[in-house]
Amino acid sequence: MSTTLTPEILLSAYAGGVFPMAEHRGDTTLFWVDPRQRGILPLDGFHLSRSLRKTLRSGRFRITFDVDFNGVVDGCADRDETWINATLATLYSQLHRARVAHSVEVWDGDALAGGVFGITLGGAFFGESMFSRRRDASKVALAYLVDRLNVGGFALFDTQFITPHLRSLGGVEVPRARYRQMLDAALPLSADFDRQGPVPDPYSLLQRNAQTS
Repeated sequence: MSTTLTPEILLSAYAGGVFPMAEHRGDTTLFWVDPRQRGILPLDGFHLSRSLRKTLRSGRFRITFDVDFNGVVDGCADRDETWINATLATLYSQLHRARVAHSVEVWDGDALAGGVFGITLGGAFFGESMFSRRRDASKVALAYLVDRLNVGGFALFDTQFITPHLRSLGGVEVPRARYRQMLDAALPLSADFDRQGPVPDPYSLLQRNAQTS
């Protein structure tokens, strides 16, 4: 990628169905990715296992939205192999300040135990990455994120790729052409990440999940 990447170019790329990655944390260059098979998490098909429901009801974790965005990005990049380099981290932070990028934080006491972050455009949420330092922390983050996206009027949760972790929660792959159709339908929507307001209690979340899944 020879062009200097700006937040505006990044958002235009997402609207066109492609996204950037780096080979590793120390790489100063980026490349565009346009998978033949795109990972998505259907917002009406998020799977809450019995054990995850139990974790949610226990109140073990405290949930926040957009309280420590940079901490979530750092947590996602804190691994042996990561595609998040300094350029991308800076761009994500800029988009967060513009209220376009958002995060879900999962706290165990005062410690950031897990989280997920991504970018919003219209009715599409482009999930970038997630991390977990405690068992089930990233699953809890996804549960609250999916609930927030549903309440906010989103139609597409793009996960870029599918992992066994995401597949166990209902994630699927769709062909590139089908993904573009879904993206084109989602972009004109007037969704709002903040429409839900305060963090819901777990019982309300579980009830809505039972109604939508």
